[in-house]
Amino acid sequence: MEMFDQKKPVLTVSQLTSMVKGLLEENFALVWVEGEVSNLRTPSSGHIYFTLKDENSQIKVVMFRGRGSFLKFRLEDGLHIILRGNITVYETRGEYQILADYIEPVGAGALQLAFEQLKERLAKEGLFDKARKRPIPSVPKKVGVITSPTGAAIRDMLHIMDRRFANLHILIYPVRVQGVEAPPEIIQAIRDMNGIPDLDVIIVGRGGGSIEDLWAFNDEGVARAIYNSRVPVISAVGHETDFTIADFVADLRAPTPSAAAELVVQNKADIEERLKTLYKRLCHISKGRLTLLNSHLKNIEGRLRSPIDRVRQFSQRLDDMTLRLNLSIRQKLDFSEKKLERDISLLNSLSPLAILQRGYSITTIPSSGTVVKSITDVKVGDRVGVRVTDGEMECLIEKRALINI
Repeated sequence: MEMFDQKKPVLTVSQLTSMVKGLLEENFALVWVEGEVSNLRTPSSGHIYFTLKDENSQIKVVMFRGRGSFLKFRLEDGLHIILRGNITVYETRGEYQILADYIEPVGAGALQLAFEQLKERLAKEGLFDKARKRPIPSVPKKVGVITSPTGAAIRDMLHIMDRRFANLHILIYPVRVQGVEAPPEIIQAIRDMNGIPDLDVIIVGRGGGSIEDLWAFNDEGVARAIYNSRVPVISAVGHETDFTIADFVADLRAPTPSAAAELVVQNKADIEERLKTLYKRLCHISKGRLTLLNSHLKNIEGRLRSPIDRVRQFSQRLDDMTLRLNLSIRQKLDFSEKKLERDISLLNSLSPLAILQRGYSITTIPSSGTVVKSITDVKVGDRVGVRVTDGEMECLIEKRALINI
């Protein structure tokens, strides 16, 4: 076993790490590495940290905020990428890592991947839902156009709109349609045009180009500005085969700027011809309707009677009803009179006075006025009152005798 030689130099951990760092950075100044993203972290600092791995190995990767802001797509765990960077050592932990300055996805290009990622995310949020898309006015009075003032697109649109509907009110908002300055200008233009109260529709677009040229219309901020627009928006970007995020979120997608001009502005001659046809149809329908109504009126007139005849009929009917009413009243009175006589006769027959007239009398006790109904109600020596048909008498009870009936 070799013993430690005190004459040999002894390195500190920091010294050794620094030496390793120098060797790695000197020999691996620039490398291209392919692998799969895992353990992705994006803290509030804006730096990007992840592990790049393959079937057998892995290595730490860091991309600082300055470089990460240029990424067109969003890094995700599981994404297969190729990156460029230099090998360095994070001395605090003694770990070697890749300091990346460029990343692109394997297979699809970075811009295409970014397009698909944003499209998927906005679709989930409902920005592309057909139910929220508003109809484009069939005959707009005022049209706003957001595009480059110097491109062929604006010249083509103005030429078509003037040919189809001369003297149409058109507002042009000049913006850049390419480069990093383009999205903020397009967003501001949409917001400003929404402040115009009588604006009917907005066309946002530009002529054709590569995916890089059209990238301003794949910007998330532009998409949300179109979504939040009060005024209906037509997206007219590139050629017929070009699709952008703006196309999906707009209320209507036109395949080209020229097609947008034709979609938004109808041909005045066609409108006038349709109006003439509708006018002729209206006249024909109105004439037929008037003829039918006139025939119906004559039919009604033939069935109408003279007002004098109707008055006479009503007067005669009134006299008849009056006569019937008087007769009914008279009959009712006769019936009531006879019924009253019958009731009086019945009452008379039941009256105590009528009974007295037949020889009967009513005996009462004077002190209380109680009618004597039995010999037990009085005793010998009592005085009683006797009522006959024409007067009253006072009598003395001298004798009582019970009669068996």
